[in-house]
Amino acid sequence: MQKFVSDYMEGAHPLILKALCDTNMEKTDGYGFDPYTDRAKERIRESACCPDAEVFFLIGGTQTNETVISSLLSPYEGVLSAETGHINTHEAGAIEHGGHKVLTLKGREGKISASDVRAYMEHFLADENHEHEVFPGVIYLSEPTEYGTIYTKEELQEFRRTADDYGLRIYVDGARLGYALAADPSLRMADLSANTDVYSIGGTKVGALFGEAVVFPKGAPPHFYTITKLHGAMLAKGRILGIQFDTLFQDNLYLEISRNAVREARRIREALLQKGYELYIDSPTNQIFTIVTKEKAKALREKVLYGFMEELGDGRLVIRFCTSWASRPEDVDELISIL
Repeated sequence: MQKFVSDYMEGAHPLILKALCDTNMEKTDGYGFDPYTDRAKERIRESACCPDAEVFFLIGGTQTNETVISSLLSPYEGVLSAETGHINTHEAGAIEHGGHKVLTLKGREGKISASDVRAYMEHFLADENHEHEVFPGVIYLSEPTEYGTIYTKEELQEFRRTADDYGLRIYVDGARLGYALAADPSLRMADLSANTDVYSIGGTKVGALFGEAVVFPKGAPPHFYTITKLHGAMLAKGRILGIQFDTLFQDNLYLEISRNAVREARRIREALLQKGYELYIDSPTNQIFTIVTKEKAKALREKVLYGFMEELGDGRLVIRFCTSWASRPEDVDELISIL
């Protein structure tokens, strides 16, 4: 049985496991006050071309999104997101549980546009009763999106201009950031540093056992360290996060292993087209979406596990094959044979 359900099914890159084993019996201070975490922060600042950035390490994606968004918003504010955004679909209402409403925009192929945000803000401000409503405070983007599409450098720049015009902040959820960077060579971490207020760098889905890095290019909200603990996103044995990101950002490992996922996904995409399957969205990253009948989905399920996305109006299903940093060519070969 082949498994292409998600990009966090495997454990961690062998170099991370080796680094954790090699340092296992060392005694260091906790909560990220250790030399490995310090070095990881410096490596990320260098990769982000942002020497003054504040960098934090949190436990997981949902904790990161909820903690960051809560830290940016006033009690009367909400966060703008695509309807398909992760915070609106797969985080169990974590943002609302933290006291902030998710304000959804329709979007296309998983993406919203700066013009969508402008239209929302103009409509909001034109309403004479807007003081009674939830104020938009943050634009939430994910890079790549839930449907594997990518925001280009130019699109990020347009979001920056729009956010500045309306006094909004921009947060980019980079849970799969490595795969976006690998798929679009013109996109760099420096572009996120230049055009966002904060972004995350996913480790859980890109080679680490767990954990996300959070980068504030222009400085974090006051007492963000304390806010992280308040929201249950802080690890006492913080060096375990530091060692993982120190390894991922040494010798370009983060990008190199992400390229593997994109390369193998491209093989699956080409095979689907050659075999007459219809793509739902032509994603360039590590997620491949195809449309199948329920009968075909059932037949495939006997030999391969995949992700279910949605049912279309005609009864057909959108399913997802997801590669990872650890996907093996021989497993992809077998999937192609199954297809």
